[in-house]
Amino acid sequence: MNSVRESVQSLLRAVKHWLRQWTKPDNHSLFFNVALDLTRPKSELVLGNALLRQQLVVLKRQSKRPRLTWRDRLLIVLLSCKLRTWKEALIVVQPDTVLRWHRELFRRFWKYKSRTPLKQGRPPLADDLVALIRQMVKENLTWGAERIRGELLKLGIRVSKSTIQKYKNSVREYLSSKQTWATFLRNHAGQMWTCDFLQTYDIFFRTIFVFVIIELGSRRVVHFGVTRNPTDKWAAQQLREATPFGEGPRFLIRDNDRKYGPSFKQAAVESCKVIPVAL
Repeated sequence: MNSVRESVQSLLRAVKHWLRQWTKPDNHSLFFNVALDLTRPKSELVLGNALLRQQLVVLKRQSKRPRLTWRDRLLIVLLSCKLRTWKEALIVVQPDTVLRWHRELFRRFWKYKSRTPLKQGRPPLADDLVALIRQMVKENLTWGAERIRGELLKLGIRVSKSTIQKYKNSVREYLSSKQTWATFLRNHAGQMWTCDFLQTYDIFFRTIFVFVIIELGSRRVVHFGVTRNPTDKWAAQQLREATPFGEGPRFLIRDNDRKYGPSFKQAAVESCKVIPVAL
């Protein structure tokens, strides 16, 4: 009987010691301490916080800067986000340091979200198949990637369109005999005008549109006009005034603005005897 009583008393002492250890202020279980604080009166919490703050002030005066782990930093950032007076509650670190940790957490989070997954990719094509694709491209200048893909399917060879386009671009100097747009501009710059609308404002911040025609070869301003309400007929009239004797360029470059309507196209073709080119 005495042995049972001693066993029960030993168990009670162990439980009491365990509870005493877990309710100490220096316990590392933050969430357990928060749960215990919910059961305490407000006055006790205020006095306990004041006592802890005073001890932290003394510790800060007498010790060096403490080293915080990444868990400590994470908890400080999360608690600061929920506390209105978080700047006044900080003692060990500065508010700028907490903000820097917060930005670092965001940077790491978005770096994790935007990370590029490991590309499995398709296996590379055999050398003889690559040579066959390049040969088909060189010998059939008008064939596109889809046509080459269809011809390869007839031979029982499955190749994606993007893969064919990659090897097709590697031999693009053999694809077409047409000149590029840069070559066209360089060869016909002296016979080419370009026109466009520039939007600006007056001293009262009212919108003003400036219509400008420039010769590409010499960069000379051929004509310009100013209006507050640009229309198709107004732009056509400006083009007629730029070529009063019907002497215009061979090509007139413009964009796809709605201001260049049927009247402008008619003036470019009939009055100016030019070929309008829309970009």
